[in-house]
Amino acid sequence: MKLDPILTKAIRLARRRNYQGAITSLEVEVNRYVGSFLYNYLLAVCYLHIKNDKYAMTYFKAARDVKIRNSQVLLGMAALYLSRGQTDRAVDFYLEVQELDPKNRIAVKALKIIRKYAGQDNISAWIESGELHRLYPPLPRLPFSADKLIKPAVAVFASALIACLILILTGLIRIPGTRGKRPAISGAALERADREKPVEIGGLYQYILTQSQVVETYERAFSLFNAYRDEAAKIELNRLLESNASEGIKNRCRLLVSNMEVPGFDTFNKRDNLSYADVIKEPTLYRDCHVIWSGMATNVETLQNRTSFDLLVGYDTKKVLEGIVHVEFDQAVTLNPEKPLEVLGRIVLISSANGLDIRIEGVAIHQTGLLEQK
Repeated sequence: MKLDPILTKAIRLARRRNYQGAITSLEVEVNRYVGSFLYNYLLAVCYLHIKNDKYAMTYFKAARDVKIRNSQVLLGMAALYLSRGQTDRAVDFYLEVQELDPKNRIAVKALKIIRKYAGQDNISAWIESGELHRLYPPLPRLPFSADKLIKPAVAVFASALIACLILILTGLIRIPGTRGKRPAISGAALERADREKPVEIGGLYQYILTQSQVVETYERAFSLFNAYRDEAAKIELNRLLESNASEGIKNRCRLLVSNMEVPGFDTFNKRDNLSYADVIKEPTLYRDCHVIWSGMATNVETLQNRTSFDLLVGYDTKKVLEGIVHVEFDQAVTLNPEKPLEVLGRIVLISSANGLDIRIEGVAIHQTGLLEQK
């Protein structure tokens, strides 16, 4: 499978035994690869080779959160437990690997070594001799060169592509993650009167737009709405609602908003996610938009039908705090304040001493052991 350039570069460095170089190139991209098995596994193995057991375990656990019964991850964790002198734990992991892959050479070799050097002092002496690396899980392989594959594969690819296009066009199959055409909404399209008089004369507005800007902004919002990009559409609609656009156009804006869907983690369009800095700078523009923000929870309060907390936005890596926003769920939710989390929620505007502030009306929480360190 072809990898993106960042992972390809890191794998190449690691396979040249430049483990620190691979780590450096990967860690600056932590936000890009949230939830990526390969990213976490590669970092774990690199840290294993430079004997940083703490971070190796952190990233092996993160990889295991994605693939809970992956034999290579289990081999890495077994090697770490063996290096700590926790032979019993290591044996459990090696036996689990054998359940998944009875012929796994590393697991077979590890169990033979443990039997041969039975006893804490003996196994410790073997580890101190520098032989433990023989039990490390393998580094990921580099992708095949396209130059070596393209000629024999081009005919098969072309045939398969044509077949898939025919099936898609005939409706016999659908592309995963795509949706059909959005149902038409009566009264949403601009009429002639709207185009002839798109702005109001007089009054105080946050945004003053020209006639052409009002029409173009609404058409852009309508196009985004039909493409199921509701959050991007809301920004354009909010701009119109706070502008000198005519009341007729504003009513059409409200109609579109009322027909939008509440996203889930699986349907949220990540390219339309908003940064905390942008939202807090101009909150009116982002009213009712949904966002996914990561961080840590503090001041957690859970009642029978309500959970609230303050989200330390961006502090999931415990390096940068972008800001603090209050989050409220209208139901009791389970979360661990010791672990980082992602919150999917709707931006709600509230009045404060400094003007407008925001809070998040929670929709869902996603939490893993990604940055857990023990």
